[in-house]
Amino acid sequence: MQKLLLQVDRFSTFVGKLCAWTIVLLTLLITWEVFSRYVLNKPHAWVLDAQIMLYGTLFMTAGAYTLSKNGHVRGDVLYGFFRPRTQATIDLVLYIVFFLPGLVAMTWAGWTFAQESLAIREQTFNADPLPVYPFKFVIPLAGAVLLLQGLVEIARCVICLRDGAWPAREEDVEEVDVDKLKEMVHVKDADIEAVDRLITAHGPEGRA
Repeated sequence: MQKLLLQVDRFSTFVGKLCAWTIVLLTLLITWEVFSRYVLNKPHAWVLDAQIMLYGTLFMTAGAYTLSKNGHVRGDVLYGFFRPRTQATIDLVLYIVFFLPGLVAMTWAGWTFAQESLAIREQTFNADPLPVYPFKFVIPLAGAVLLLQGLVEIARCVICLRDGAWPAREEDVEEVDVDKLKEMVHVKDADIEAVDRLITAHGPEGRA
């Protein structure tokens, strides 16, 4: 079971990192449009719509990735003091009552929405129209991946209720851990304090 959970974590991570490249495309597009508009005096009507689609893709596909890393914002004021089984109980109830109905509705309605857009070959409303239906298919895709990751999180809650501890999850880039960084470079707190005293004693210009 743990192997399957980690495989879904890796899949969500892959989707998130793949779609994260849209931020590069978005940056290049905005840079080019600013240059074209203010230097060449040649703006393009379709660029704003393209920006919205790229950002929307990035935003929607980041959900499953963030959930797989347990990175969504939560109120930890009380939650962090609870035992793992209590945390799992709260999470399980919230997943069943709020998460599953919302994601099922989003995926189902998003698929219908995208198919209707494809049927009429929907386009943006401007002088240089862009096709909208490819972007609208991102909605059910993102919903399905997030729903899959949500089922994995529900399984983790059940395992935690059974074992009393949270199962491991796929790791990724995290904030800098100062203690681990010290271990990597073989620096001790005493060494840092000695350097700090030396700087204080000699002043910013290196004179006693």
